[in-house]
Amino acid sequence: MTKIRLGVSACLLGHEVRYDGGHKYDSWVVDTLGKYCDYIHLCPEHDCGMPIPREALNLKGSKDDYRMLTNKTAKDYTEQMLSWSAPVIESLKKEHLCGYILKSKSPSCGFQRVKVYPLHGGAAGKTGVGIFARELLNAFPYLPVEEEGRLHDPVLRENFIERVFVTHSWNILVQEGLSPGSLVRFHTRHKYLLMAHSPQHYREMGKLVAEVKSYPIDEFADIYFAKLMSACALHATPSKHQNVLLHLLGYFKNDLDSFEKQELILLISQYKDGIIPLIVPVTLLNHYVRKYNKEYLAEQVYLQPHPIELKLRNHA
Repeated sequence: MTKIRLGVSACLLGHEVRYDGGHKYDSWVVDTLGKYCDYIHLCPEHDCGMPIPREALNLKGSKDDYRMLTNKTAKDYTEQMLSWSAPVIESLKKEHLCGYILKSKSPSCGFQRVKVYPLHGGAAGKTGVGIFARELLNAFPYLPVEEEGRLHDPVLRENFIERVFVTHSWNILVQEGLSPGSLVRFHTRHKYLLMAHSPQHYREMGKLVAEVKSYPIDEFADIYFAKLMSACALHATPSKHQNVLLHLLGYFKNDLDSFEKQELILLISQYKDGIIPLIVPVTLLNHYVRKYNKEYLAEQVYLQPHPIELKLRNHA
């Protein structure tokens, strides 16, 4: 598989670019996920011209109108950051990014609950988005983006990585050339993955794909990708996984004996109840897919949406 292109805050790779001259090396990002990725690393604060070391920064202002200022001298770096960000983000559009991992709590890179302090002093009362992160999200509304801290949550981690791999597959499809046939094949391979995230999107997108020839191909691709990413951003809950697993079981109604069916149903139920991880019933299903040569299921991304070595489905 072609390595995935991911953006990442440089300090997470061990680059000593933080305000204090240190780094925030993340072993999972580097040593585990890094085996499958080519990282494009940026440190917006250093790369826009701030020195190392430098005075620490915070977001200051109101919830809807804040700027990036140094803590003690109140030097405003907002415009410098914005001027640097614009061409850099434009250049990232050519990189076929599949996702971005940002440094949490950073006034430049954080995108979840970054503290915003009153302009004239006092405790933080609001939260916002880092200045660079805000520009990145505006430019790439459907790009999978996460903070390294949130990736310690197994549910958030799996959801992010799944979206990254779906985006990677989509980028390959676009680079190879879009056609009604290739789009139908892509959708067919991702049907059960979509069902696991959102049965509603699954139904809506099935109807959309049936009308693919009614649209100009680029217009259809834009509509489809927006719906694809919106669906995958929704969490695949145990109940939704159970629904998909039982659908897949139906393909073996003429192959499995009663004991094998009951065994698989029991495993699916135990997964739903939080007793065993998802990987257990999925592994058995993959075994039956190979044993009974179910070519349609062998193509389903749901059964292996990411490398098994990442162990993303191993949590109960």
